[in-house]
Amino acid sequence: MKFTKKGLIYNPVKLDDWRDNTFITPTPFLLNDDVIRVYGGFRDATGASRIGYIDVSASNPSEILAVSDKPVLDIGEGGMFDDNGVILGSIIRDGDAIRMYYVGFQAIKKAKFLAFSGLAESTDGGNTFQRKLVTPILDRYDNERYIRAIHTVIKEDGKYKIWYSQGEGWEYINGIPYPKYDIMYTESEDGINISNDMRISCVKNEGTEYRIGRPTVFKEDGIYKMFYTRDNLAKEYRAGYAESADGVNWVRKDDKFTLELSAEGWDSETVCYPVPVEAKGKKYVFYSGNGMGASGVGYAIMES
Repeated sequence: MKFTKKGLIYNPVKLDDWRDNTFITPTPFLLNDDVIRVYGGFRDATGASRIGYIDVSASNPSEILAVSDKPVLDIGEGGMFDDNGVILGSIIRDGDAIRMYYVGFQAIKKAKFLAFSGLAESTDGGNTFQRKLVTPILDRYDNERYIRAIHTVIKEDGKYKIWYSQGEGWEYINGIPYPKYDIMYTESEDGINISNDMRISCVKNEGTEYRIGRPTVFKEDGIYKMFYTRDNLAKEYRAGYAESADGVNWVRKDDKFTLELSAEGWDSETVCYPVPVEAKGKKYVFYSGNGMGASGVGYAIMES
């Protein structure tokens, strides 16, 4: 797997109240033959994220065509599971609609945060999204009490295959709590109702890692492939890679993920949240840089 970096393409800086900083969890979506819409989270001054997008040319993703001037999905009502921020999970076409699986954050007193999964839908071509439910479609459950964050949904073989991060505790590093999580698999008949009867562990932390998540799953030549982001006690926040024949049993092959840190600049400290997309016969990977996206979003050309 070879990557050719093309550089930073966008970093919001004090644009307005909801786009104060950061472009987190960039998720490219082929809007049409000529446009890649990259959905992502813009943070306000308090750190709360709202989902917007940048449109780039499918022929040259360095060329920005448009930037959303208002959120396509705002934070939820006060007291709801997503009232303190929303970030991207997965974008898929479903009939005439576009479905957005997202992660909602809630700030509480006795834990750093809670993060559970919601579903919104667009019927206007991806310009605005409306919540299907105001409650989570993947809520807390035994042994998955703090985080259940959907990051990939693939409709295949008459079912919705779902990969998500589950968190059950906190790792304290220099007195600061960081969420502990790893990657799980489940399925749904309609992509909305998700039973707790199937919860299969996919990719687990190794060595000094304490969190591995944001699973992005895609298929090439009949093989399921997964990009993810991992962190260890030394705070080396990096991306990784795994392969699977069935989408359930995975083998980590982190050495094959060669999208490395740059010597200097916007992605010299962190390369995270990589998501691939194919357009005009090329495969691109969009990803966030330093500070979990505080330095913006860039892309690379990928060759398998």
